[in-house]
Amino acid sequence: MPEPMLVTIAASLATRAVAGLYELVRAKFADDPVAAAALTAAEGAAPDSPQVAALSETLERTVLADPAFGAELRAHHAVTQTGRVTNSITGTVSGNAVQAGDIQGGITFK
Repeated sequence: MPEPMLVTIAASLATRAVAGLYELVRAKFADDPVAAAALTAAEGAAPDSPQVAALSETLERTVLADPAFGAELRAHHAVTQTGRVTNSITGTVSGNAVQAGDIQGGITFK
């Protein structure tokens, strides 16, 4: 079973919620008809659909075969709540970070 992040990425790809991420994967899959078909089949599919599951498995195989692509994929990944907020943290983070949709009131770090 693919790692949870790859499943989340596959769901983001299915909705094209993160355009740069979609283009990265589409370009990587361009020379692989089976992988490209998995990407196409997942378009518009629900996050828990068999098509998104198949895409996440395809991503896992691709990442295992090409760790540099895996690093690039993770660097482009963003957590997305469709229509609400897109958060992205890349690189080394030292200090506090919050990824959230709606926050009522303040946030305090201790």
